[in-house]
Amino acid sequence: MRLLSLAYLTVNASSVCQSLQIAGEVGYQFVGLRLQPNTLGAPYQEFIKNSQVQREAKSIIADTGVGVFDIEIIRIGETFDPRAHESLLQAGQALNAKAVLVAADDEDWSRLSDHFAQLCAFMAPFGMTANLEFMPWTGVKNIQDALQVISLSGHPENAGILIDALHFGRSTSSLEDIGLIPKELLHYAQICDAKGGLNFTTEELIHTAREERLLPGEGTIDLRGIFSKLDADLPVSIEIPHKERASAVGDKAWAQLAYEAAVQTLNFKV
Repeated sequence: MRLLSLAYLTVNASSVCQSLQIAGEVGYQFVGLRLQPNTLGAPYQEFIKNSQVQREAKSIIADTGVGVFDIEIIRIGETFDPRAHESLLQAGQALNAKAVLVAADDEDWSRLSDHFAQLCAFMAPFGMTANLEFMPWTGVKNIQDALQVISLSGHPENAGILIDALHFGRSTSSLEDIGLIPKELLHYAQICDAKGGLNFTTEELIHTAREERLLPGEGTIDLRGIFSKLDADLPVSIEIPHKERASAVGDKAWAQLAYEAAVQTLNFKV
């Protein structure tokens, strides 16, 4: 049975509690939550400093059985102190989250690797994996880059590499590269669709990633090829933000469409 998680970006107009309710009603086993902004001033879901939301979320989890798979987001820049993310990690631990999404904003791999190793060490007591997501506009642009950073960081036990179908389809990564990733580094993957290829500006890459992804089967990314290279029981986060389409139908209906498209495209057993 493959576990499916409702990613934050798919229902990014919803609160933590709304996300959990939607996931339970549609059939997802997990949610992903963005509990701190990905950039200064960007939106996120209130939880860390709100005791009422914390109580309500735990009650919904108990009632629905929906869990929290991953939390977002830790960005590693040129200056980095993992202690700045302690509140996020405490929240993840309280929610029994399994994974943290990590982005690389540093082109200096030596420094980035040192910081990633520090993060993994700091995260160890919290019981979650640190999943480095390669994105074509960041310091880690493809699978080969991610493998190199993991190697330079000393292969921490709680390290991981996150494959997002969008970023794979717009990077120089190949299907053969997926086979180079040790299985212990693969904790989950993200699915969506879009027009694949390399001829995109940074602005276009970011816009699609945050606001205009397609349902599986609507684009040209080789989703069947990607997921044929991954274990059949690897958890999958359905991450399909589309600002216009989601706004038109509402988060629950969009989450339903995303779920159905993912299951149909890859013939998941859920």
